[in-house]
Amino acid sequence: MDWGALHTILGGVNKHSTSIGKIWLTVLFIFRIMILVVAAERVWGDEQDDFVCNTLQPGCKNVCYDHFFPISHIRLWALQLIFVSTPALLVAMHVAYRRHEKKRQFRKGDQKCEYKDIEEIRKQRFRIEGSLWWTYTSSIFFRLVFEAVFMYAFYFMYDGFRMPRLMKCNAWPCPNTVDCFVSRPTEKTVFTIFMIAVSSICILLNVAELCYLLVKFFLRRSKKPVNPKHHPNHENKEETKQNEMNELISDSCQNTVIGFSSS
Repeated sequence: MDWGALHTILGGVNKHSTSIGKIWLTVLFIFRIMILVVAAERVWGDEQDDFVCNTLQPGCKNVCYDHFFPISHIRLWALQLIFVSTPALLVAMHVAYRRHEKKRQFRKGDQKCEYKDIEEIRKQRFRIEGSLWWTYTSSIFFRLVFEAVFMYAFYFMYDGFRMPRLMKCNAWPCPNTVDCFVSRPTEKTVFTIFMIAVSSICILLNVAELCYLLVKFFLRRSKKPVNPKHHPNHENKEETKQNEMNELISDSCQNTVIGFSSS
């Protein structure tokens, strides 16, 4: 798989991400994709060839391997990385759409467009607010869901995160219960625990970034001045009170003038 294309796409999203989002993307590429491509694929490269069962019954080895490993660890991790990275494409498409709109306004000579040339629009960094905030927050939420679902599927499918040395299989067409052995089980266990630990770190980073965006959103909402709504009845009441005060003042002035004239 060409992971370079994915890096190019997500690299554009990294420009508009928060600091926590940039850390998440760094962890994703260095500790997950690079480890998967450089080291893990070599460790699991001989997975089926070195899966040995103490029987010569035709088909027994293949059936036992399919029973214990319904999908390869490498393919499951690659599928997980694709699903986890896909929500970030929503942000990339949103940013591309906004740039397209600004370029269209610039070509039309719209007075609202404050850019000098097209290159300035391409280099612009959009703030995470408004509709982009909703798109960015939704992408983080879907990343969390995909990470959690794949971790549960991994645990459920392989019955834990440790690679057993010995597996007993009695599936047809095996003549009886046979013993099957996995190549390099300790090394594969170390890689599995490492990938699960990095996935857990990514989940924590996603939760931290989601909380950061929510707190920032509510703080921004609380700082906005609340404009009083226009109520005609309220204005009528104020006007009535003012008229009453004016009448009282005029009456008191008249009484004062009458008192002086009588004296």
